[in-house]
Amino acid sequence: MRDGKYGFGIIGCGVIAPTHVKGIEACDEAELVACCDIDEAKGQKFAEEHGEVAFYTDYRRMVEDPAVDVVCVCTPSGLHAEGAIAAAEAGKHVFCEKPLDIRRESMTAMIRACRDADVKLGCVFQSRTMPDNIKARKAIQNGVLGQMTLADAFLKDYRSHAYYASAGWRGTWALDGGGALMNQGVHGVDLLLWLAGDDVESVFARADHKVRDIEVEDTCVACLKFRGGAFGTIIGTTSCNPGETRRIELHGDVGTIISTGNKITRWALAEEYDARAADSTPPADGAVEDGATWDNKAVSSQGHVFLVDDLVQAVKEDRDPYIVGESARKAVDLILAIYESARTGKDVPVTSE
Repeated sequence: MRDGKYGFGIIGCGVIAPTHVKGIEACDEAELVACCDIDEAKGQKFAEEHGEVAFYTDYRRMVEDPAVDVVCVCTPSGLHAEGAIAAAEAGKHVFCEKPLDIRRESMTAMIRACRDADVKLGCVFQSRTMPDNIKARKAIQNGVLGQMTLADAFLKDYRSHAYYASAGWRGTWALDGGGALMNQGVHGVDLLLWLAGDDVESVFARADHKVRDIEVEDTCVACLKFRGGAFGTIIGTTSCNPGETRRIELHGDVGTIISTGNKITRWALAEEYDARAADSTPPADGAVEDGATWDNKAVSSQGHVFLVDDLVQAVKEDRDPYIVGESARKAVDLILAIYESARTGKDVPVTSE
């Protein structure tokens, strides 16, 4: 820390890294001091564009830089754990992109490494920071929908052949960890679980690559059984053209809340038990289209601004960040169970180990 600011270093100077920079620049108590990429030309260019920050080709050297207090992990998904663990072992706090990682054992190891080193592990699921989603979650926690019956996520994105061809790790099991669900859909899966406030007990699913010539799925459907008794569905694709705005539908025996593109688009509650629910709180705005539905570069920085500042405050106040590793891993644990079900054709329990 220097001049009252925490030094941030970024591992991976690809598509999402500029969004992290925006979050850092928006925080008065943070500054970008270093970056790292195995592609030297790309990394040097990134460093020059952001104030001549220190550049490294080896993340293990960057995390040892005394100017670095927080490490942003922006590498391909299958490399998240190794960067996070190296940072923790160097005594640096971690701000990790989604998904936390693509393997259960890797997530367990990185969470343990941060806890053992007494450093913070903040995770990126920016939909949890949106005001309407927070309002919906609080309402459901307070029981406004009554007994939960259904919780559904419709995650119909579009990604072109050019997108998958743009980087060798995209659409691979080894580094992407999956396809439409693990990369694009993980935000919606996390939001579904967070809004419902319940964990999934078991899942039955089908998944395949219907359109793109990739190893992993571009189309998936899953049937969920929540621990609290509700059922649910997830439809996750990158094969829908031109793509549809994400929609989360939550139903209870006395009402319904629907979130479309991070905005509440239906809020219907019954005045008494067994009465038909009516739209009682009309949303102030309509659905907000999310450009990331069809363009992986069109990610808003609003959530990253919130989460970077929260991580800084968590360090100062010695508290957990807004999204901790134990919570962030739940979406991945569910997706891994979905993949196992699709492979085996069986109903699969959801576990975290």
